[in-house]
Amino acid sequence: MRGTVLEEKEKVILLAADTGEFDRERSMAELWALAESNDMEPVAQVVQKRDRPDGATYLGEGRLEETRQLCVDLEVQACIFDDELTGVQIRNLEKILEVPVMDRTMLILEIFANRATTNEGKLQTELAQLHYRLPRLIGLGSSLSRQGGGGGGGAGARRGAGESKLEYDRRHIRRRIDALQEKLDEIQVRRAQTRRSRQKNGVPVISLVGYTNVGKSSLLNRICDAEIFAQDMLFATLDPTARKTTLPSGLEVIFVDTVGFVSRLPHNLVEAFKSTLEEAAYSDLILKVCDLSDEEAATQLEITDQVLAELECSDIPQLVVYNKSDAAPDALLFDSGAMKVSAATGQGIDALLDRIDTILADRVRMVEVLLPYNDLSLSGLLRANGTVIEEEYRAEGLYCRATVRREDFHRFVPYLIQK
Repeated sequence: MRGTVLEEKEKVILLAADTGEFDRERSMAELWALAESNDMEPVAQVVQKRDRPDGATYLGEGRLEETRQLCVDLEVQACIFDDELTGVQIRNLEKILEVPVMDRTMLILEIFANRATTNEGKLQTELAQLHYRLPRLIGLGSSLSRQGGGGGGGAGARRGAGESKLEYDRRHIRRRIDALQEKLDEIQVRRAQTRRSRQKNGVPVISLVGYTNVGKSSLLNRICDAEIFAQDMLFATLDPTARKTTLPSGLEVIFVDTVGFVSRLPHNLVEAFKSTLEEAAYSDLILKVCDLSDEEAATQLEITDQVLAELECSDIPQLVVYNKSDAAPDALLFDSGAMKVSAATGQGIDALLDRIDTILADRVRMVEVLLPYNDLSLSGLLRANGTVIEEEYRAEGLYCRATVRREDFHRFVPYLIQK
């Protein structure tokens, strides 16, 4: 088991070809954090400026020979590349470097495989792994041992006469993909039923979305007084977590914490986790959370917007929330309509909840009613579709102060207490 007290962390070297396509320094810093998040110990990084990666070995022969010697000198157990590699590139690189090779996508998939706790999270991760492996069957060698995946059949399964190992593996993976997709479709049906139940009860849903490690789980914990696992690492949260709380107006709402994003998040991973991320697409409000203390906060928001666009969430109200404001008290906001908060200190949380109340104000109305004892059925409607804040049995009837859905308001007009 990696990460035990007695076992040393796996030493790795990070490599990349800098073609000028994007900020490679920033990307390598993120890769370093991803490796540490996977309980690895990066000990060096190698970056070579190139017009384009080499088709066979990604980097040049000389630079790879230097890296091979580094692996020996530093007792490195693996090399991680900051781009997706082909199966042939992985095979060639492992021959040259004489250590297992991973790419950025394989690393992220391994993190997800190690962190997934729910059945859905495990199924989604395995599906993404299999989609990654299928086009790379030619070439992938020892790296396959790092990727879980695969279901029934095993080594003892029979192959038809004349069927090659490659053909069998392809057929087996496609069959497993179909089986996983069928299971995930069933889970998605149940998730849709839960959403319909929320909509029927009129409980607004607020999704927290954003870059990984910006403090979404900590923010949910602060708002809902919950105890969701929150740690300073990439992808600490993989499975959606929902918690109910009451806004200052008395409106009950559900906050949903979602999996974090990262630059160049593998497409197969986005596809596999789409049913989880779709919680945002069925929200009444989306809080786009970013890290105010991070100089790349604007980039974080841009990546968040890209993923939300893929999920077709543009018509849902969205509010930008800059978290970790205690770490950057003098930082200026990029968006004048955004909110500054600190999940660590509680700064700005009350203002944020008031703002959410304002955005959702068209959903409910606060009422004070005196319900006659011969018509107490309406009290059941209050409890089912609204939020009862105060109630008192009086001689004339049942007094209630509560929030009601606007579509139910007309039912209570005859019993309103006029001030």
